[in-house]
Amino acid sequence: MYQLVRARLRALVCGMRATRRDAGMVTSEYAMGIVAAVAFAVVLYKVVTSGPVDAALTRIVEQALDGRM
Repeated sequence: MYQLVRARLRALVCGMRATRRDAGMVTSEYAMGIVAAVAFAVVLYKVVTSGPVDAALTRIVEQALDGRM
């Protein structure tokens, strides 16, 4: 019984160490994530500042400030 518990405990601890070594992102993954986030922000900015969207947002804000919907 003692050997079985000890073997399972050892397997659990070794498994945790392996998981700990592989946890998280490496620097290249952080860089790719940042590049993707910046690209998405640029596309979103371009869409929001385009003519039709800008006019619609302005109209919505003006209606909200006037108190009518």
